[in-house]
Amino acid sequence: MYERKIPVDLSCPLRLTMSLIDSKWKSCILDELRDAPMRPSRLHRALPEAAPRVLDLQLKELVDDGLVVKTIYPELPPRSEYSISELGRSLLPILDSMIAWGEANRELFESKYGVR
Repeated sequence: MYERKIPVDLSCPLRLTMSLIDSKWKSCILDELRDAPMRPSRLHRALPEAAPRVLDLQLKELVDDGLVVKTIYPELPPRSEYSISELGRSLLPILDSMIAWGEANRELFESKYGVR
């Protein structure tokens, strides 16, 4: 089981929020889940740059933090899907602001990092 090396600083709201979405893919996962629940394979296809192991680990952390809900259907073969929770949905305005900032400043960083 993964344990944080550095404990979450609960006295600082910014650090608390960042600790929940601090990894490279958590924000992208929440953004993908905003419209509809997704099965793990569909999330992997939506984020092909992310290693499957990393996505699975970050999905587990999002579930553990209460930002995402994992539903396992009792059928054969077993099927599961992930959906954003109400707590996770409350982070969407923050993600929307980050997306808007990225769009507004894209040209600055295209010149720095090159167009891909």
